[in-house]
Amino acid sequence: MPNKPSARKELRKAVVRQARNEKIKSNLKELVKKSRKTIEAQGEKAKELVSQTLKAFDKATQKGTIKKNTANRKKSRLQKKLNKGLKS
Repeated sequence: MPNKPSARKELRKAVVRQARNEKIKSNLKELVKKSRKTIEAQGEKAKELVSQTLKAFDKATQKGTIKKNTANRKKSRLQKKLNKGLKS
């Protein structure tokens, strides 16, 4: 447990940030899963859902929750999957 007031405040801030980041990451995982399922089922909403997921990745990157390269890699893989699914 921190002793100094500034350290206590940093701990409080860290807890809040951690909660926010966990929520954003779990939302991203959920969106990716939904997108993949929709693509595999060749659903009509696949394009819309993927674009929503890509937007969520961009927002998470902007907030610093995930790194830029990680977001770009995952976005690229999801987009490839969508393009391949639309061709079939």
